Amino acid sequence: MTAETTAPASHTPLADQPHAIVERNGVRYTLLGTAHVSKASVDAVHAAIGSGAYDTIAVELDAPRLASLTDPDALAKLDLVKVLREGKVAMFAANLGLAAYQRRLAEQFGIEPGAELKATAQLARERGLPLHLIDREVGLTFKRASSRLGWWDRAKLGGGILASLFADEQVEEHEIEKLKQGDMLEASFGEFAADSPALYDTVIAERDRYMAARLRESATADSGAREVLAVVGAGHLQGMAQYLREDTAEPGAVRAELESVKPKSSIPWFTIVLAAFVLGGFAWGFWRGGFEVGADLMLYWILLTGSLGAIGCALAGGHPLSIVVAFLASPITPLHPALASGTLSALAEAWVRKPTYADFMALRDDVQSLRGWYRNRVARVLLNFFLTSMGTAIGVWMGGAKMLGKLLG
Repeated sequence: MTAETTAPASHTPLADQPHAIVERNGVRYTLLGTAHVSKASVDAVHAAIGSGAYDTIAVELDAPRLASLTDPDALAKLDLVKVLREGKVAMFAANLGLAAYQRRLAEQFGIEPGAELKATAQLARERGLPLHLIDREVGLTFKRASSRLGWWDRAKLGGGILASLFADEQVEEHEIEKLKQGDMLEASFGEFAADSPALYDTVIAERDRYMAARLRESATADSGAREVLAVVGAGHLQGMAQYLREDTAEPGAVRAELESVKPKSSIPWFTIVLAAFVLGGFAWGFWRGGFEVGADLMLYWILLTGSLGAIGCALAGGHPLSIVVAFLASPITPLHPALASGTLSALAEAWVRKPTYADFMALRDDVQSLRGWYRNRVARVLLNFFLTSMGTAIGVWMGGAKMLGKLLG
């Protein structure tokens, strides 16, 4: 049984704030809609929790975002080598891009973006109230989005995230309006979401259902919850209230569905086709043109992919050993589904120039300038990964075109 009501002004500290109240299964959920760059939202959180009207608190955060807001040493605890080995560089870059965007907002408006979310978590802990983190991890959100995009849209998204790390211009007025409506991810990556229905649905729309399901799953009558305050961006208010009222699916099943990522094909068709084309081209060269033609094709492939991968690494300020690794790996890794030249060169860079505690602590500031990217060892490892991978990819296409020309000539 569900019902939605709006409490009278005399009985709630939220009378002047956007909010919705939904009663379901013996629990009353009060959704407080906030703006992530508004001091008034921070005041509203203090007033609501300070009223003592709620026995359980929920907030639009995931564990990594909460750590980044409340733990100044969160970045320093990151295992960069593990990020590289597990192929999570893109997720790390997305989180870093979000942090860079938040830093620009803080400098422009004099208020920490998400300050009301941070205040919610702190006040709940100070008062000993159960705190539930109901948002989906940013990395998982973008992994789901990427799985629904074509290769060109994925390239645009990746390029946009990388570009956002270098941006230092003021935040535009239309972005501020999105933040007033209350969604940090939409404001941060709205340019890409607007052009892609799949990205918009994953980054924005389906999180309404996810957070509503997390509320139903974690803040229940069985857990002792009766009056639950959920602090979320105002843009989620209507959608979450609707899902709290109407969604009849089991919340654990909803969460599992919206956390799942479409598995990649177990057969790496692109790598198989590329390897067959390249190795077949070598074989054809030796068979039809003799040793000279076959050796020429092999040498061209090795020098082109290796040199461009090494140039990418060098442009990233890579150590000489990292450049050598990039040169040796670039001709081979495109033919192997489990290897990547950017990963190998970045691992070499992280091993030779191990990032320090100070590098992690300065990361958010250093990525605001080109000089900072080269000064900071963490940032330089990421730059190494992206530019080496890009150089290798260019080499593959150029090498393939040369080989095709030889085969058809």
